[in-house]
Amino acid sequence: MLLEVWKTVSSKYVAAAGWLAPSSRIPTQRFSTKPDDKHAYITAPKTGIIMLNLGGPKTTQDVHDFLLRLFLDKDLIPLPAQSWLAPWIAKRRTPRIQEQYEKIGGGSPIKMWTDTQGEGMVKLLDKMSPQTGPHKYYIGFRYTHPLTEDTLNQMEKDGVQHAIAFTQYPQYSCSTTGSSLNAIYRHFQKTTGSKMKWSVIDRWPVHNGLVQAFANNIKAELKKFPKDVQDDVVIVFSAHSLPLKVVGRGDPYPYEVAATVQAVMHQLEYSHPYRLVWQSKVGPLPWLSPQTDEVIKGFAKLGRKNLLLVPIAFTSDHIETLHELDLEYAGVVAKECGITNIRRAASLNDNPVFIQALADVVNEHLISGKPHSVQLTLRCPMCINPVCGKMREFFCGHTPKK
Repeated sequence: MLLEVWKTVSSKYVAAAGWLAPSSRIPTQRFSTKPDDKHAYITAPKTGIIMLNLGGPKTTQDVHDFLLRLFLDKDLIPLPAQSWLAPWIAKRRTPRIQEQYEKIGGGSPIKMWTDTQGEGMVKLLDKMSPQTGPHKYYIGFRYTHPLTEDTLNQMEKDGVQHAIAFTQYPQYSCSTTGSSLNAIYRHFQKTTGSKMKWSVIDRWPVHNGLVQAFANNIKAELKKFPKDVQDDVVIVFSAHSLPLKVVGRGDPYPYEVAATVQAVMHQLEYSHPYRLVWQSKVGPLPWLSPQTDEVIKGFAKLGRKNLLLVPIAFTSDHIETLHELDLEYAGVVAKECGITNIRRAASLNDNPVFIQALADVVNEHLISGKPHSVQLTLRCPMCINPVCGKMREFFCGHTPKK
């Protein structure tokens, strides 16, 4: 559908509504569309798309540094005496987290899947939007390599003209997307002379392609249950939880996750009963609930013993899906409480419908000429982080010229 719409848009319209004249001449520079490949020669990227995520340790040896950066991030986990407490927590938790990564193959696959998604996305974009190409994807992780700050330097070196900060969290939270955007703002407060113009894809919770990809995976997994129980399956949408004090400031995350769930169930024509639940709670403070493991136990007591887990806020496999959902909840909790059948819908990973959705999201963003969503201009009403306001001013100030 989007391709047909795109064919009706002239290059003159794109030039007027977007950021780059189709006739712009770009110098030749050495790089490839894959960030790690230094041996290919193509035209310098007119549009660079930095795919933002927390990341994950590639090997068990990377776990400590990953945890250290995570616990030092005041946007994610504000702690008293953070510079002292963060190293202590990271050192204390490292052995246990290393054991978890050993059980899922020795490291996180998130870099591999993001590379796969990025490569597919830019190949499609070069065909869909030649006026804004060539396109190159970049990866900007918060807590492991390639770190956001290093990637920004590489984008400058490559001569990117229009930089798009593309969050890989479809649902916005100050703790995730907000943290990544704050990191970009902080980086450019320390540097001068940048010529890149910025725009932001800061949320996309109900995008048609995203919803369709989730719905397809759910349908495929439902068919793997015994035929006599397929109609009795409860769909359990599981998302990473947030502390209630963050939600209480007005963080939009829980509502945007709920919007995704509703859109997916609408696509499925509400074929099965469902619930939205929350996982990965850390510490004694109250978080969004009910927790996924407690829900599994609760359904078992109620006699609903056929469950389908759906990771609704993740776009690729990582520790929360492969260890927490698969090994802890489906592998241990469900067995202990007598669940008869429990399965987990596949993550989006290299799903072609999802990769097309990524390209569609960026293409729609380019056609719109809008530098960010309307929502990005609005801080949480009880925000206590002054950087959030400065970050918004930074991206609004980088509005690409029409």
